[in-house]
Amino acid sequence: MSEVKQENLSQTASYGTSHNDLNDTLLMEPSDIKMYPTEDTPVPEGQPVKRKKGPAPKMLGNEVCSVCGDKASGFHYNVLSCEGCKGFFRRSVIKGAQYTCKNSGRCEMDMYMRRKCQQCRLRKCREAGMLEQCVLSEEQIRLKKMKKQEEGTARTSAVATPGPAPEMPPLAPEQQEMIEKLVAMQKQCNKSSFLERPKVTPWPQSQDPLNREVRQQRFAHFTELAIMSVQEIVDFAKQLPGFLELTREDQIALLKTSTIEIMLLETSRRYNPAIESITFLKDFSYNKEDFAKAGLQFEFINPIFEFSKGMNDLHLDEAEYKWHLVCCCVILRDF
Repeated sequence: MSEVKQENLSQTASYGTSHNDLNDTLLMEPSDIKMYPTEDTPVPEGQPVKRKKGPAPKMLGNEVCSVCGDKASGFHYNVLSCEGCKGFFRRSVIKGAQYTCKNSGRCEMDMYMRRKCQQCRLRKCREAGMLEQCVLSEEQIRLKKMKKQEEGTARTSAVATPGPAPEMPPLAPEQQEMIEKLVAMQKQCNKSSFLERPKVTPWPQSQDPLNREVRQQRFAHFTELAIMSVQEIVDFAKQLPGFLELTREDQIALLKTSTIEIMLLETSRRYNPAIESITFLKDFSYNKEDFAKAGLQFEFINPIFEFSKGMNDLHLDEAEYKWHLVCCCVILRDF
């Protein structure tokens, strides 16, 4: 990460999230690859065929066809082969084709000869290990497609017509009282922040992207808004029952592990889908371009707006938002 990005993160309490790719890549030599029929392969009775368990071996991109030496596209009928030899073998089996070689079956098969001698090509397919029982007939293919279509239609219907949602039990009086207190506490915190609005550096009206002073003023504006948001979080947490009874170290640990999540949640509550902007202090609205003008990178901006839009689509009320805030405050990830 560049120094500029690190500075943006530290100075603006950035909401950006990072994603770790935990998928391991399995590299295999071509000689290590075992070839078996696929899971959908029909096998005649009385003829045992080994099946490979798990996913197919990962292709490296440089494999060659076992029949003609062309670039392989995958495992077809139990053999690593190209699309051409795959189609040729399938057509030959379905039609029961009989071919004749002009060279008494002694042709060396390559990308050129595969077009010249069909008998030797079919022989090489079988020698490489292609299995006729792996080839589905036209009727089997038709039935398989129909089955997939029916399964897809059934899944779509299940999603489109969900069952009735279970009725939630009514809240106990003490729970309802707690929700009302949370809503009142949050409104009080927001009111305190609104009173601090005159202290925020004004958003510059100049549109000159090369003006250093303008860029610094925009950055200061966003930084001060972020600081006010953090102060709101601290004030809200202090009013939670039992929070002030914790040790100072535990209070700091709670806030440090949840501040980013709470800021994201509060930001999503201020999202306006009609103009795709986020509003702070009632009348400060910013779109993605405004965030970028303040010095933030789009790799941090886009997740903020995507999360905000997703939360907005849930149509949560004030009470539900406050419960989310409480959960963020008291549930520790790394404590």
